[in-house]
Amino acid sequence: MNKAATSQSLSPRQSIAVGITLFSMFFGAGNLILPPMLALQAGTSTVPAMIGFLVAGIGLPVLGIVAVALVGTARELADRVHPLFSSIFVAAIYLAIGPCLAIPRTSSTAFEMLIPLFPQGAPIGTIRLVFSIVFFAVAYALAMHPGALTKLLGRITGPALIILLVMVVGSSLVSPAGVAQAPQAPYNSAAPIQGFLTGYQTMDLLASLTFGLVIAENIKGLGVSDSHGLMREISRAGIVAGILMALVYCGLAQVGASFGSVMPNATNGAALLTASATLHFGIAGTLIIAAIYLLACLNVCIGLISCCGTYFAETFGAAAPGAQAHMLGRIPYAGWAAAFAVFSCVVSNVGLDAILMFSVPLLSALYPVSIVFVIMGMAHRACDRLPLTWPWAIGATTIASVATALRDAFFAGTWLPFDTLPLASLGFGWLLPALCGAAVGAILSVARATK
Repeated sequence: MNKAATSQSLSPRQSIAVGITLFSMFFGAGNLILPPMLALQAGTSTVPAMIGFLVAGIGLPVLGIVAVALVGTARELADRVHPLFSSIFVAAIYLAIGPCLAIPRTSSTAFEMLIPLFPQGAPIGTIRLVFSIVFFAVAYALAMHPGALTKLLGRITGPALIILLVMVVGSSLVSPAGVAQAPQAPYNSAAPIQGFLTGYQTMDLLASLTFGLVIAENIKGLGVSDSHGLMREISRAGIVAGILMALVYCGLAQVGASFGSVMPNATNGAALLTASATLHFGIAGTLIIAAIYLLACLNVCIGLISCCGTYFAETFGAAAPGAQAHMLGRIPYAGWAAAFAVFSCVVSNVGLDAILMFSVPLLSALYPVSIVFVIMGMAHRACDRLPLTWPWAIGATTIASVATALRDAFFAGTWLPFDTLPLASLGFGWLLPALCGAAVGAILSVARATK
């Protein structure tokens, strides 16, 4: 038996490898393009804007990893509200960050970065189809061994991605393209708040509620099986991943800020990174950027297929308790993973715009609820002593966020009572309902206990 197994603790090297694995699962195309674009627009206000971005894009996801580690799984966390709510909410999160948005986007985004390498007149549609089939076939094959993700992402593809990023960021630090300019809208006022809201777009908070399941399996495979050891190692992995993301985000922001005087009208971060790499490395820079996007997207795709397949197999499939009692219980992990890979492959070619229209309001509805879950999960012992705070706080948040998301998706401009609440104009109209719900739940819990 190895030392990790007997001590129920990972070695520093193993902890770092697990942390890099988690970083690789988080760090996709959106994480690459958001910081440089934020910095370009924020200009001389990049520092306060990045502080807000780091809080939302790293602080909340790391707290999400820890919160789930404290209670066991996202399902156990949501069960405190109601088992039915838990089933719907957790499944919605997996579908939102999986086949309904993030998984198809990994292939389509990676391919977009390869298009400049193709000759003019090339049949892009046909090439896209072939690329997506190969991309998802590779991701599916690698996802067939979810317990081995640490060896793949933590020791091979993750470090390779970090090395390529260091090359791009380092070249910009040594020889910046230009200088930061005056802040553009929306960062010309309340830059930290705007940065915080931009951090939502990483979707990493939602991912943090789901990645713990696969990370726990990897940690168990390294010899840690007791609950306290798992919680400690998952928390350490979250911290390592958070530090790595902070370093990369700040480096990418520097790249974007330096192009303020060169490409002030750029419309996306991908163009900024490509321009920076090409400026410093020529055609090799284009290849470096394409490799970065391909690795980042493939890493995330593997992680998401693995997470979604594991959850649905253990909740509804062959690995679920009483699986033989329903038809879905016949589907093993491999079947779920294959279904998600095939569906995502199709969507990435023919239906991404339509699925995005469905996914955006879904994410808008889920994110505030997830924030409240994370906060209450961190304080779960206090909240568990007042059990009615869970359904009341989460219920009020759900009503406010779902109503607002549905309005924005289908009835834009329609007035809602939530619009009159404090901070509603900044996207925090759910905050007061959450606080009021928690207060009502606490009072009712005390009243019930004193009867």
